[in-house]
Amino acid sequence: MRILLTLVGVVVILSCVLILVRTWVSARRRELPATDDPKEILRRRYAAGEIDEDEYLRRMSGLSQDW
Repeated sequence: MRILLTLVGVVVILSCVLILVRTWVSARRRELPATDDPKEILRRRYAAGEIDEDEYLRRMSGLSQDW
């Protein structure tokens, strides 16, 4: 019986550690920039209020043109 309780305790502790590690890794992924795509950077700047709608549309049209 004592061995069974010890095994259950070890499983519970390992499960908690696994959950904490996965949560930490997930949080770290959200901190990293998703991409260096110019359109995505422009979208983020517009969403953050760094540029207005006119500037956003002007720059987005410039990125959409084939040079």
